Amino acid sequence: MKVRVSAFSLSIDGFVAGSDQSLADPLGKGGEALHEWMFHTPTFRAMFGEEGGDDGIDERFAARSMANVGAWILGRNMFGPVRGPWPDDAWKGWWGEEPPYHVPVFVLTNHPRDPIAMKGGTVFHFVTDGAEAALDRAREAAGGKDVRIGGGAATVRQYLEARAIDELHVAVAPILLGRGEPLWQGLDLAALGYKVTDSVAGEKATHLIIERQGETAQ
Repeated sequence: MKVRVSAFSLSIDGFVAGSDQSLADPLGKGGEALHEWMFHTPTFRAMFGEEGGDDGIDERFAARSMANVGAWILGRNMFGPVRGPWPDDAWKGWWGEEPPYHVPVFVLTNHPRDPIAMKGGTVFHFVTDGAEAALDRAREAAGGKDVRIGGGAATVRQYLEARAIDELHVAVAPILLGRGEPLWQGLDLAALGYKVTDSVAGEKATHLIIERQGETAQ
């Protein structure tokens, strides 16, 4: 079992989303360009019920990102744009009736909400007692498979700071956003014991594998 971040798209200047995120523009200004490397892969197209796509290095990393995942953890912003207490049960995520997860998903939030069972096996669980508790529950639910941290940036930083992430795969897109949601802000990955162990140039992104050296911090 690994705790990992996979296929996490990043600009050259370190942003995982553009500025001015909104319901109509959830990735912010220019943010969609971060993910162009995925759009042409068979793995990504299959998430939307489409066929075709291009094999190659980008596809290899896209397919790898979805393999052997037994549970996910998401920050609340990755689940939806609603802030504060849940006004009702209307919002059920960005992906419609059948999200691409197909396993238990643990959403970090300060506000309780009953679990939501979706088509295709995805069940959203809302965790109000912190990131460590969410990871404990995700590990148990994963049944020996990997736990994937889906983001956003603040959630990934939180788990990196705790040295809880075994492997981080970032796909660096050849764009500059200038401003937006930064990933590396406040982190000293070298001091935390992380090291780049692989770098592969894909068709539309450069794929970096960053791994924690040594045991998880207790």
